[in-house]
Amino acid sequence: MKHLHRTASLGVALALFTALTPALADSTATVGGLVNKGLVGVGRIPAAQRDKFGETFGSGSGMAIDTASWTHDAGSYKGSLWLLPDRGYNVAGTTDYRPRLNTIGIEFTPAALGAAGQEQTEVKATLADTMLLTDDKGADATGLDPLSDVRAAAGDMPMLPVATNGKLALDNEAIVRLPDGSMFISDEYGPNIYRFSAQGRLLSATQPPAALVPMRKGKPNFSSDNPGPGAAEPDPKDPDTGRQNNQGLEGMAMTPDGKFLIAVLQSATRQDGGDSGSTRQNTRALVYDASDLAHLKLAHEHVVPLPVFKDAKGKTKIAAQSEIVALSDTSFLMLARDSGNGQGVKGDTSLLRQIFVVDVSAATDIAGGSFDAADKPVAPKGVLDPSVTPAKLTPFIDINDNAQLNRFGLHNGAPNDHNNLSEKWEAMSLASVLDPKLPDDYFLFVANDNDFLAQDGFQVGAPYKADGGANVDTMFLVYQVTLPGLAKK
Repeated sequence: MKHLHRTASLGVALALFTALTPALADSTATVGGLVNKGLVGVGRIPAAQRDKFGETFGSGSGMAIDTASWTHDAGSYKGSLWLLPDRGYNVAGTTDYRPRLNTIGIEFTPAALGAAGQEQTEVKATLADTMLLTDDKGADATGLDPLSDVRAAAGDMPMLPVATNGKLALDNEAIVRLPDGSMFISDEYGPNIYRFSAQGRLLSATQPPAALVPMRKGKPNFSSDNPGPGAAEPDPKDPDTGRQNNQGLEGMAMTPDGKFLIAVLQSATRQDGGDSGSTRQNTRALVYDASDLAHLKLAHEHVVPLPVFKDAKGKTKIAAQSEIVALSDTSFLMLARDSGNGQGVKGDTSLLRQIFVVDVSAATDIAGGSFDAADKPVAPKGVLDPSVTPAKLTPFIDINDNAQLNRFGLHNGAPNDHNNLSEKWEAMSLASVLDPKLPDDYFLFVANDNDFLAQDGFQVGAPYKADGGANVDTMFLVYQVTLPGLAKK
């Protein structure tokens, strides 16, 4: 039985592309046969939207299109997708927000390639349902920052992060939906990979190699230094080794053949240079054998070099990755971005929001080796061990391309208004164009995480108002792309 690709239930095999060529200078980019034909649609869900439980709607930390429901008729498309919010509105610390999954109805009428958009209404998105995610006993989980103590491993379940109220602590980031309705969800805290039932109950959990587990004073400590009301800050503030605070398994995807699950750390571990924004380049991609959904087995592991850029002051910065889409077990699309710029935050102009093609076919496989131990960095102080060959990155889609954005009334940069892209773009998903004349063409949906920024917000029994008057909508950008070999049987 084939499994759903998290972004397109294609049930197909991918013919590996063998050459990566530089992106073209214009808005239509070609990478080893992969083609970006440009932006063809925009849509919004208002910041004021409430979910099924009456709480302010959180948008896209992760997204998966239900391609079984995807249909095409007279130039328009209909279907549904799942949007995964993260741990709730937490500007002043985390709260007891219950993790959940939103189902969104989609009507999509793409603009003609290169044409002007129609008032950002090509994508009409409607909230259809909201489902809570619970622990393995059916009890509520929480977005609260975890304690220094952990829930001990028992049976097949590894040790798990728990909050001050004793609940399983989740900071959800990516989703893979499976044919039976169950799902894999990755999180920041562990950073773990969880499998939930179709009803949202925890079934199993996978802990990453020891090198990624956050350690403080020799013990696992899953805090991200975002304590809830009355809770103490962790000591020390940052882990000694393992994932950096708020830099967990941000991207995750199933390969089209359903055989492998790929998860990528948002940036380098602490011991690999992740203790500094200028040295956190060498992150890791974990490739799991998914033949037994309850017991994922680490099959491969590679170093992925994140993109480097200069900020407005000329300082070297590393763009963390926010999401991936698997093309095969050795290649994937990866969205990387800067931070602190866009609608809802102080800065107005993003310097890097880009989708790359990542090829690990010639990269060193470090799975199960000495670099998986916390005391053996693969990139001490950010300098990659000379014995290791990293993955290859090639630019594919520039989300900040104003020539594309302006066609739909959007922009990157001043004025920092409703039409300036918001800061965090963290979700991607694929759906077929369903055109027999274009069998290799797909719509790549990209969505933001609006951080629940609203002026009439309501969560965990209390109203709130985001700073600076921000009302940040959930937004969808849709690109038409050609992915040779990624075609239905």
